[in-house]
Amino acid sequence: MEPTSKTRKKKEAHSLQEIGERLMELSDDQLRIIDLPAEIYEAVAFAKTIKKGGGLRRQKQYIGTLMRKCDPDPIQEALQNIEQGNYNNTAAFKEIEYWRDELVAGNKRLMDDLLKKCPDAERQQLAQLIRTAIKERENNRPPKASRALFQYLKEIRFEQSEETDKSH
Repeated sequence: MEPTSKTRKKKEAHSLQEIGERLMELSDDQLRIIDLPAEIYEAVAFAKTIKKGGGLRRQKQYIGTLMRKCDPDPIQEALQNIEQGNYNNTAAFKEIEYWRDELVAGNKRLMDDLLKKCPDAERQQLAQLIRTAIKERENNRPPKASRALFQYLKEIRFEQSEETDKSH
């Protein structure tokens, strides 16, 4: 595996900062809908009180730094849903985040329930993603496997809901 280039790291940091700036544009109600870590929520709320100048720039950079510590995909998708006016999907993403967090915490009953609820899900693939995400969290690594688990859960969740829609 190649080390990440400095340019790529800067681009990733800048894109995370942009997500933070988009969060700052939301109303307080919209911010509450997104399941943000408390630290990011507080930093965004504080940034909204700063009107201009170097303090605002530094606060935006700080939000970008905080964003590196969490999985930005669910936040970005929730932002897109809000920006498109689709609040229903936000609830679905919160549910998927909950599933991911519970599975990584070791909730085996939830895994069995998911496999019953979503017959297209593959037990082995799900178990492997969970194991990798657990190891990643234990070793304080970036949440790459956690993101992959989230994406897989999202796939099986929406495949299941599409099948339910077709049968009705």
